[in-house]
Order: sequence, then structure tokens, then C-alpha cells
Amino acid sequence: MKADYMNRPAIQPSYEVRARRVGNELQVDIWQMPSSASPHIVTPIRVAGLAGRNLEINQIRIFKRLKDAGIRLDVMPIDGLRLPIDEAAALRLALMFRVLAPMRSRSAMVQVAEGIEEMPREEAAYWLGMAVHRKNPRRVLTALRVLLTSTAR
Repeated sequence: MKADYMNRPAIQPSYEVRARRVGNELQVDIWQMPSSASPHIVTPIRVAGLAGRNLEINQIRIFKRLKDAGIRLDVMPIDGLRLPIDEAAALRLALMFRVLAPMRSRSAMVQVAEGIEEMPREEAAYWLGMAVHRKNPRRVLTALRVLLTSTAR
């Protein structure tokens, strides 16, 4: 009886990293999977993704985050990769992908990425929730970019 209590499944949202090569370009996406913690999700939902130039600029930082989560993209099979990732890492990566995707300035990208890495988990979850569930997520992401690129950070 005690062993059953100790082995109960954790009720947490489930996330997955999907990576693939399109031509010579790497594309990395974070997907939320159906789980008991999110009964409203019946099919996988793409939360965020990054590819191309912006992924290349931040590749070392992103690969380090993925490696810390136990995912290595440097040994990715030719047909792509689909692996589960824990919630904390998924939140940070998804927020980073959403904020960095439309950016063009390299120095601003570095400041924003560093700011997201320094955020507590709860703050990252707050900003990602605002970016995913708001009517105008572009305003939320712009506000976050302004906050993280200001000199008084």
C-alpha cells in the first residue's frame, strides 16, 4: 500500500522537443502534449519554435539548455528527433523562442536571452502564459523585449 502511494504518477504538463533539418537549416520546436494536468489538450500543440539565423546566433545557449535537460542535438538522427523535456526547461526555451523569433539585432538578442536565463521559473511561466493566451501576444513580447534590453536591467 505504501509503495503504491510513493509511485503515484506526477501530475504535470507534458512537453516534447522536436528537432529536424530542413535543407541545411535546423529547426527546433517545443510542443505541449496531452496529459492529465492539461485535460483541455487532446492533440499536441506547438508552443514555440526557432529556426534559421536566430537559432544560429543563439545556438550555443540553446544547445546548452537542451543538454542540461538531457537532450543532445549534435547526435540527432537524419529523420529528426522527438524527445520529452521537463516543464522548467520547456518554459524557458519556449519563451526564448517566442521572444527571439522576430528579432534582428544581435546585441539585443544576447541581452534578451541572458535576461530570460536569469528569470526565476515563475516569472518565465508568467511571461510565456501572457504570450500564449493573450489576444495580442505581440504586445506582450514587445514589452518583454523592452524590459530586457533596457540599460537599467
